[in-house]
Amino acid sequence: MQRRSRGINAGLILLLSQIFHVGINNIPPVTLATLALNVWFFLNPLKPLYESCLSVEKCYQQKDWQRLLLSPLHHADDWHLYFNMASMLWKGINLERRLGSRWFAYIIVTFSLLTGVVYLFLEFALAEFTDEPGFRRNCAVGFSGVLFALKVLNNHYCPGGFANILGFPVPNRFACWAELVAIHFISPGTSFAGHLAGILVGLMYTHGPLKKIMEKCAGYSGYQDYYPYGRPGYPEEAPMNYNAYTAGLSEEEQLERALRASLWDRGNSRPSPPPYGFHLSPEEEMRRKRLHRFDSQ
Repeated sequence: MQRRSRGINAGLILLLSQIFHVGINNIPPVTLATLALNVWFFLNPLKPLYESCLSVEKCYQQKDWQRLLLSPLHHADDWHLYFNMASMLWKGINLERRLGSRWFAYIIVTFSLLTGVVYLFLEFALAEFTDEPGFRRNCAVGFSGVLFALKVLNNHYCPGGFANILGFPVPNRFACWAELVAIHFISPGTSFAGHLAGILVGLMYTHGPLKKIMEKCAGYSGYQDYYPYGRPGYPEEAPMNYNAYTAGLSEEEQLERALRASLWDRGNSRPSPPPYGFHLSPEEEMRRKRLHRFDSQ
């Protein structure tokens, strides 16, 4: 088993700080397990990155299919881990409480595998259409593709509102596409096909047959375990105000900036309590309560 060097991992320290600021008891179990699993594999990778990353040449041509399992759980460095897991923390809290832990775990596993498959298909198609064999050797690693798929789900369940992309307000329904382009302007070395694969998997779930196929395979509905404020027994099962939702954090602005920095998540308007650090005007608060009463009927 390969171990990381013992240098200072500032991104890992910052991630752990974010987790403890939110409070471990306030993070749903599947989200917390996903964070822990990714941190564990970062500190104790099963294989070096060049033996874990996903490419057409290694996975399809050389039949090294275990890379479909390994690539989402390995990260290039501590900052790669931090940005992905800070985004996972935010999305997981929202989606797991909406869908329930059992279905959310099913989504994470399915999306992790399917995003890799779609990525291989995209790279293979690019290699064939452009007659450029280099696409077959492009090797991707990290949880980013799964996060783009979860972003599609989050925007689907929380329509309306705007996300801030490079200082420009973008409607949430277009935020994934704007982020896809923005990330590759800022960091050209990231995997465009890997992120695009995540968006396509998310759309297959929200607008395609994937959700029905998953329900049929599992034998139960994705909303069977739905609890609007977390599963029974959670400290936040029925928060009565914004302070309860944030667990009384004293550093909301710092947490908000760190979470937004991961994939520029901000500005979601939704009938459940608002994201960390947001304050609603009296008119917006009344509108939110009316929407909540309508949804509960």
